Amino acid sequence: MAKAELSIIDEVESAIRLGSAEKGLETARRVTDLFLSSAGSFDDEQILLFDDVLDRLIGTIELRAIADMGARIALAEISAQLAPIAQAPPSVMRRLANNDEIRIAGPVLQESARLDDGELVQIARSKGEPHLLAVAGRWWLKEIVTDALLARRYPSVSRRIAANPGARVSGAGFAVIVGQAESDPELAVSVGVRVDLPSELRRQLLRSATDAVRTRLLSRAPPHLFEEIQSAIAAVTVGVEREMSGVRDFEGAKRAIANLKGAGQLSEATLFGFATQRRYEETVAALAALSGSTVEVIRPLMQSLREDGLLVPCRAAQLSWETTTAVLESRFATGAMKPADLAKAQGNFVRMTPENARRTLRFWQVRAS
Repeated sequence: MAKAELSIIDEVESAIRLGSAEKGLETARRVTDLFLSSAGSFDDEQILLFDDVLDRLIGTIELRAIADMGARIALAEISAQLAPIAQAPPSVMRRLANNDEIRIAGPVLQESARLDDGELVQIARSKGEPHLLAVAGRWWLKEIVTDALLARRYPSVSRRIAANPGARVSGAGFAVIVGQAESDPELAVSVGVRVDLPSELRRQLLRSATDAVRTRLLSRAPPHLFEEIQSAIAAVTVGVEREMSGVRDFEGAKRAIANLKGAGQLSEATLFGFATQRRYEETVAALAALSGSTVEVIRPLMQSLREDGLLVPCRAAQLSWETTTAVLESRFATGAMKPADLAKAQGNFVRMTPENARRTLRFWQVRAS
């Protein structure tokens, strides 16, 4: 550890020993800044040292934060700074995640890689709706976590899980969502277009859905589900039960894209052609190859009603906005995105750097594996 770093460690000990609230806040900010400046270069022993001193400092700040808005703001800032860092001090992240103040806990709950499934389940069982909403927005949630979240029966949490393409949901979890969707049109649309929704539950959903919800489902259905939902609506309308077709097979598309790549013929123009022709499987496989990801990561992003997740592989592949628009609109069987939605997506696309997109995509790849 460098001499300057040891000096700050001594300062931490002094701040804790003297019990000065102002000194504690100042020192916590300095230690956080020092950690962030070289987070990627610290070894496990150094990270644990930072973990120990920051945890102790934050413990003293939390006592003050009960009655001091300034202390709460400082903790929220530290949380937001450390949440995206994969090597963040683990004990500190757990402490922040369990804080009752959602402004403090929220950033960590939404994106920190330091929280494991067991810790997320415990938070889902013990915290309030705002904390559960933050967890529900994480990419790549496993069934054990979504089951715990859905067990609390918050409609807002169910809506967020249904709209999260990276949230894996068990059959029991989907049953909870479909039950709530009978009186929640927004939830009905979000869950109705999920490819992993079991066929029987989709039929149950459509049987109870209003004509307005059925129409919205068809308008938002991606190509790979459009015919299934259309057939199911026709079936339940006349009281006939039919088996919905199986899930799309991507193996052929993977082989075709691999052959194009091997021949040096896979390019942005190739992807643009697939997307404008609404060739869904080829679009997914080509985007996965061009962004350095996999179909397993890209597919749920394509299935989502949200645009922000799909922007990540498009930006990582350094696609033009024209091609990105074609990819976004290829999610739907017909029509185009609303101009307002497209403008919002373009703003997010421009603000995202290719390097940050690639970093996020690598993280998702690890979580999805």
